[in-house]
Amino acid sequence: MIPHMVTKITVADVLRPCERTRAGLYDVALVIAGSFLIGLSAKIQFVLPFSLVPITGQTFAVLMIGALLGARRGSLAVLAYIIEGAMGLPVFAFGGGFAVLLGPTGGYLIGFIPAAYVTGLFAEKGWDRRIGTTVLAMILGNAVIYTFGLFWLCCLMGVSARVLAVGLYPFVIGDLLKIALAAGLLPLGWKLLSD
Repeated sequence: MIPHMVTKITVADVLRPCERTRAGLYDVALVIAGSFLIGLSAKIQFVLPFSLVPITGQTFAVLMIGALLGARRGSLAVLAYIIEGAMGLPVFAFGGGFAVLLGPTGGYLIGFIPAAYVTGLFAEKGWDRRIGTTVLAMILGNAVIYTFGLFWLCCLMGVSARVLAVGLYPFVIGDLLKIALAAGLLPLGWKLLSD
């Protein structure tokens, strides 16, 4: 069978132990590690003076974790991250607490969950093994994040062109660079695993 046609296999699945108990602990460890990495990536940030939303490493981390861990584990890692932040741990770009989820970045943060799921689902279908399909999977994952983020900004600011000016346009170039990085790393990772 052609490697890019294999389904329900992610990088995490290839490295997963066979023994059932160890495999379960492995899954839990991956979810915890994924949530930790997203928290770290939130601290890589550039605050734009004209935007309510900072540029962070989170979108890259969320989509990579979805692709590496798969839909279920990836979205659980993001959910764990959201819960950690809502409980007050300073894992969000602007600290922690439930109030952050109600602020301008809240829609993007909530959108991370389905974005990781979608990206993970495409990875399980083999989309992370070739550059072109990796790019497409990452674009779709980003579209999910933008949809949730822009919807929430519209709720806070009203529907206007300003929402796009502060919530979309400043991030497109950075996200395209992150997509290019992912498109290089994921297929390369698969190549290294198959050698």
